[in-house]
Amino acid sequence: MKRLCVFCGSRTGAAPIYAEQTRALGEAMVRCGFGLVFGAGHIGLMGVLADAVRAHGGETIGVIPRSLVERELAHQQLTDLRIVESMHDRKALMAEMADGFLALPGGFGTLDEFFEILTWAQLKFHHKPIGLLNTAGFYDPLLAWIERAIADDFVKAKNRGLMIVESEIERMLDRLAESPGTAVPGLS
Repeated sequence: MKRLCVFCGSRTGAAPIYAEQTRALGEAMVRCGFGLVFGAGHIGLMGVLADAVRAHGGETIGVIPRSLVERELAHQQLTDLRIVESMHDRKALMAEMADGFLALPGGFGTLDEFFEILTWAQLKFHHKPIGLLNTAGFYDPLLAWIERAIADDFVKAKNRGLMIVESEIERMLDRLAESPGTAVPGLS
């Protein structure tokens, strides 16, 4: 894996553990040789992650819609800043540039990005690994909902395996790197 696309909050959250684990993730990504692809924000967990990757000498590629640049939300100290026209363009370019995906705690936007990439995997639009870092049990309610959706036959049980769930950073990065995911033409 060369580049990991990370979806995370534009806020840092109420508990310090979210920013702490995000900083630790940035450092660990650089140790593993993973570049960062992300939403290019300088705020929230996005900014914490990009700053941590930068501080340890890693590659940071941000993708942001022009309308958010105009609101002065773009991180200006990145290896590469890509400006696109829409949120859809943002997600498509991030997916194209990444070899795998990881969701950290976040809000509606984080879940939008995570579920779109998970749906694309379900539809076999890509075969790249997808992780959910369950910091301090943040995603426990979501994981319970997924189990309910499987139990009520809205999601096939085999699709549970489309995502890797871990609470430990090193274990998550190891599992993402070991995943046999392969690119689908058009989304490599």
